[in-house]
Amino acid sequence: MGVAFVGVRHHSPACARLVRATIERLRPAYVLVEGPADFGSRLGELLLGHEPPVAIFSYYRDAERVHASWSPFCAYSPEWVALHAGRAAGAELRFIDLPAWHPALAERRNRYADAERRYAEVTDRLCREFAVDNTDVLWDHLFEIDADDLPERLGAYFDLLRGESGAGPDDTARESYMAEWVRAAEADAGDRPVVVVTGGFHKPALEALAREGGTAWPGVPAPRDGASGGSFLVPYSFRRLDAFTGYQSGMPSPEYYQRLWEGGPDAAAGALTEAVVARLRGRGQVVSTADLIAARTLTEGLTRLRGHRSPARTDLLDGLVSALVTSDLDERLPWTARGVPASASHPAVAEMVAALSGERVGRLHPGTPAPPLVHDAAAELERLGLDRGGRLAVKLTEKRGLERSRALHRLRVLGVPGFDRESGPDTGADLVLEERWRVAPHDAASRMSALVEAGAYGPTLLDAAAAALEERMALAGTDMGVLAAVLFDAALCGCAGQSERIAAGIAAGIAGSSDVAALGVALEVVLGLWRHDRVLGTARSPLFGTVIEECAVRLLWLVEGVRGGAAPADLGRLRAVAALRDALLHAAAPLGLDRAAALAVGRRVAADPDAPPDLRGAAFGLARSLGDTGDTARAVRGAASPRVLGDWLAGLFALAREEVLDPAAAVLAVLDELVAAAGEEDFLVALPALRQAFAFFPPRERETIARGLMERRGVRGSARALLRSPADPMAVAEARALEARVDAALAAAGLTGPTGDEES
Repeated sequence: MGVAFVGVRHHSPACARLVRATIERLRPAYVLVEGPADFGSRLGELLLGHEPPVAIFSYYRDAERVHASWSPFCAYSPEWVALHAGRAAGAELRFIDLPAWHPALAERRNRYADAERRYAEVTDRLCREFAVDNTDVLWDHLFEIDADDLPERLGAYFDLLRGESGAGPDDTARESYMAEWVRAAEADAGDRPVVVVTGGFHKPALEALAREGGTAWPGVPAPRDGASGGSFLVPYSFRRLDAFTGYQSGMPSPEYYQRLWEGGPDAAAGALTEAVVARLRGRGQVVSTADLIAARTLTEGLTRLRGHRSPARTDLLDGLVSALVTSDLDERLPWTARGVPASASHPAVAEMVAALSGERVGRLHPGTPAPPLVHDAAAELERLGLDRGGRLAVKLTEKRGLERSRALHRLRVLGVPGFDRESGPDTGADLVLEERWRVAPHDAASRMSALVEAGAYGPTLLDAAAAALEERMALAGTDMGVLAAVLFDAALCGCAGQSERIAAGIAAGIAGSSDVAALGVALEVVLGLWRHDRVLGTARSPLFGTVIEECAVRLLWLVEGVRGGAAPADLGRLRAVAALRDALLHAAAPLGLDRAAALAVGRRVAADPDAPPDLRGAAFGLARSLGDTGDTARAVRGAASPRVLGDWLAGLFALAREEVLDPAAAVLAVLDELVAAAGEEDFLVALPALRQAFAFFPPRERETIARGLMERRGVRGSARALLRSPADPMAVAEARALEARVDAALAAAGLTGPTGDEES
């Protein structure tokens, strides 16, 4: 009987109907489907009775790379329909594509995400000839609405795509492998047919390759020695399938195509019109019966105008927009192009896209095998009382509290949804011994999916979190800031081995790093963990001490080499100098840091006219912190230029806020004097940087400063009220500056009288 090749577009209801009809008509011996061959022995799991959408999640790890990918199926995916129709027909079922980890699929996160750029030129030409906006609209126009002569039209379409598009070596490898399965199945089928369901792009090549070659059953490629990997079923969602949210293949608006699959185009259009109206009314937008009638009338008119027997997806959407959106649209309608819609889309348009996208989430059959991590996580959550939703406080000083914290952080690091920390230590320097978490109500589908995917990292929460952190460390390279964040996460997760390795990675990268801000973050985190973290098990670590010493020396060298004129304060750089100060104050003796050398650097930078103002202020503050007795009030006067003062003060306040609060230093008096003496223009120039500088003070200290100013001026009242301006000070300042520019423009144009008043 031979082989019947059915080329499909992934997630197309029209192709799914053709596949089902072909299998029911031919009753084949074999149904061969484009899917991961290494899952072939477990196809029974895929047919347990799940509620789609679901996906096969595959992962692979070796010494050189980590790879994860998905093979998603919804109810109208041709591959899903082929498996179920084939089983009903009594056929042998086979997945015939290379495993997800194979180099031919190494760049794919999604097996069914066809690289449509390969044939963009021919599809663009077809779109122009048929006067449609994109390939999705073209596909609907040619195949989804009118099913007459579908096999012939599909064959012509895919022959044209393949004939004018180049196949790469990855395609060739996959097609050669799939052809081996086809030849073997045909030889074994005897006088019964074989049905082959693959992406339409591959169909012409497979037809040619199946004519010649051996007929032995191919083996399933095995991963290299030392590699680990596997595949598991996970719940999927329409949101992850939708082209409007970034999915690279198949059909956009999956809820529309689900309705099209279930009831045809007329039923889909009617049901989704009502869904759109319900969503808009739920958002408080008035949609009258007349609007609904107008939408249906316009949809029917567009359907006839475009030559469709029934409304296509864009007929429905364009009709809804014409009837329900009365204002001008600043952005293109999302369905006129592929990809994620602009965030500025009209609210009604956004609701239309959301209604047609749908909110369906798949559900796995209870008997579906899961990786060990799923069971370990469930047991840990139950043991620690974390399997219920709600808010909870976790005390890090208690054994059970620390266990709960580490489990929650491991889930967070693995990206499992529903575990959000609301407060707690942000760096090792924070003397915070309690965390507050919000555990969302149990969402079985999304949590199961995330845990299955995280199962690629290891069988337990501890193992998986450690592997995930190791991967982040490898990707960070020599980025000190990222490595510091990974190090802190490792401490929170209780991954002591990873903490040591990450710290070693930071130490190895310090000598080659010139990023002051990133080195500062690393120093801040490592210093905090070295000083305080007896709870997390990192206090007084010798390796951490080495990192602190090398970071401090490197930062001193880099800071002295920074040059630049007046510019906004660099907060990352100031944070780095503050971390350097803390290291010199708290770790100099046990680690042998040279405070005298650091004090000399601070003095030189503070006096260097070529250094940026914020860094000069910070260097002065650093020197004061290390025991220098320089006159702070005099230094403030030396930085009194309007374009410099605020940024210099930001540096000082980042390192030595107490200088302002100390009456003996007279800094507040000098600042009051300078601000009072400034002209309006100079004040407006200095104001933004001054506001940023005083933002270093917490509310209580700002209130102390306000009280001091009121006492200096003999003003009675509430200092706290003084800080509560009825209007945004920056808005007031900008308004004053605008008024000054207007007055100047009027004067230049001779539009003011001798006194410059409005009446004149």
